[in-house]
Amino acid sequence: MPLDSLSLSLSHDSTQLNLCNDAPRGVHNIPILLACQESSFLSLPDLQEARRGEKNGGGGGSLNTLVRRKQVDSKHLTSSTSSGSHQYQLARALTAPHLIAIGVGATIGSGVYILVGTVAREHSGPALTLSFLIAGIAAGLSAFCYAELASRCPSAGSAYHYSYICIGEVVAWLIGWALMLEYTIGGSAVARGSLPSFLARQTIPGLGIVVDPCAAIIVILVTALLCLGIKESALAQGIVTSVNICALIFVIVAGGYLGFKTGWRGYELPAGYFPFGAKGMLAGASTVFFAYTGFDSITSTAEEVKDPQKDLPIGIGTALSMCCTLYMLVSAVIVGLVPYYAMDPDTPISSAFASHGMQWAAYIITIGSCTALCASLTGSLLPQPRILMAMARDGLLPSFFSDVSRSTQVPIKSTIVTGLLATVLAFFMDVEQLSGMVSLGTLLAYTTVAVSVLILRYIPPDEVPFPLSFKEAIDSVSLRRSISNSPADVCVENTKVYAINPENSPLLVRKEAPTRWPPINRGLNFLVNKGNRRKIAGWAIVITCIGILVLTSATSFSSIPSILRSTLCGIGLLLLVSGLILLTSIDQDDARHNFGHAGGFICPFVPLLPVTCILINMYLLINLSAATWILVSIWLALALLVYVCYGRTRSPLKHAVYVPATHVDEIYEASSSVALL
Repeated sequence: MPLDSLSLSLSHDSTQLNLCNDAPRGVHNIPILLACQESSFLSLPDLQEARRGEKNGGGGGSLNTLVRRKQVDSKHLTSSTSSGSHQYQLARALTAPHLIAIGVGATIGSGVYILVGTVAREHSGPALTLSFLIAGIAAGLSAFCYAELASRCPSAGSAYHYSYICIGEVVAWLIGWALMLEYTIGGSAVARGSLPSFLARQTIPGLGIVVDPCAAIIVILVTALLCLGIKESALAQGIVTSVNICALIFVIVAGGYLGFKTGWRGYELPAGYFPFGAKGMLAGASTVFFAYTGFDSITSTAEEVKDPQKDLPIGIGTALSMCCTLYMLVSAVIVGLVPYYAMDPDTPISSAFASHGMQWAAYIITIGSCTALCASLTGSLLPQPRILMAMARDGLLPSFFSDVSRSTQVPIKSTIVTGLLATVLAFFMDVEQLSGMVSLGTLLAYTTVAVSVLILRYIPPDEVPFPLSFKEAIDSVSLRRSISNSPADVCVENTKVYAINPENSPLLVRKEAPTRWPPINRGLNFLVNKGNRRKIAGWAIVITCIGILVLTSATSFSSIPSILRSTLCGIGLLLLVSGLILLTSIDQDDARHNFGHAGGFICPFVPLLPVTCILINMYLLINLSAATWILVSIWLALALLVYVCYGRTRSPLKHAVYVPATHVDEIYEASSSVALL
């Protein structure tokens, strides 16, 4: 068929336009020819919308700016990054034992030496062991979600990185700022709140300001350690964590001996094993849940792991299992030695041994508490610089934060900034008042990770952003695919590479403005069903999350009238069950198998497990104090202001070229071929 006989009739404003017969055959008009050969690519209104988006600098409207997502980790992306600037490369030096040390050290802080007494006295009683078990299972649900995303997307950034790939830029930005609450303020709280007040705190004469110089010195020392290198930091973390574990093992063994010798009088109570009932046990579980936060520190080092697909899931699972086991054994021993109502809320473990004539045990427990402080502080300050580095790489923060030292191969500037900020907070502020903000930031991160797993499985991104430097390769693939789908006798001159300008871009691509990408084979009806399936799955996820929000809110606010509360509970439960049934009955997207790096951990029991994870986290979020929510809302509002003024306009995705995910391999191959020419 001759070229002049190609025609495409497009309807616009009731006018039939014949573009192909009048189109010149020059190289610059190949996009029009592509539209003629593949009439399903874009209708004229869509083409005009895409052109408007290009003229506006890639902006597809404010909503598209909110949900634009970056490219998932892959072998192509890793190789292209490796061939770029060397300063962005971190040292791959960590193995599974290093990750276990980081996770256990970050999770088991010195608070466990106090927490058992407080929770046993106020909530759980002898059932404290079950509270730790329930909380450990709840934390394990989040750990499953983290393990899959970390092995699929092994780059620095943790929950910020995952939400940027799966949800969108604005949500990722907010999660990045929420993680600052978890790590920086959390680290300051650990340093300031874990030392005895007579040793640590001093009052400035005349000002009445209580400062903590010892806490500030500890933060400076840990920051200096982190600047030496990731392997050195992991080694030091392993040493102090081992000492802490040995102290806990001493508590378990020696306490167990005393318990069997004295008959476990703490369990022989008239009130029985559940003095506060099942409700008290669950209240205790919600309190000790935060004793498990810290395992997510492992995922922030994903880019520095030698074999992330294998070692990251092992590190996360082993660290959390060890923490849960130690918590349960320590709590079982202590509540058995002393009746829960007689425990010292400040030094429950030391006083328990002292009541049995072992006052010297306090020295071992103090050593364990101090090493736990150092390990927890290291685990808190280690992830934050890597999150700042990831945000700077993505253009949302100044490039200053992405600089990596050539000698130590760590983000040295981000580490110093994080350490200075944590030092100031630990020295001047009573960060105990901000501890609720740390919990809220952690729960927000856990919730978005669980949502990201649902998105990954059911509606993984079907469009991939490429920088403008790939336009030549994209054009080549677009032309080659169009020719392969055109009749055999179509002849197009100079089909290898052609010039690009904003008015003549191939219709394979778009810039930010969302465009419908029809299937290459238009005769296959199952591709249409796939599109419907994605829409249904997306709405099912939204309905499920709304149902969880309504249900947890109704059950948590006791001030609501009983009739309204019961109605809201019913509506929330109906939405939750409906969404869960929809997700269970819908096949998961086949594209999930090609999402990120293959061969890693796969989260089981999807969608039930991540939905349960979202439910637990949302319940804990709703039950945080109103003052905490006000403070975090102010913090996130400040984050949005910074994003609007800086990050939104400097994001590389503003000028990104989006292509169907199925064409990624071809584009990278074409890019390699063009580079060799």
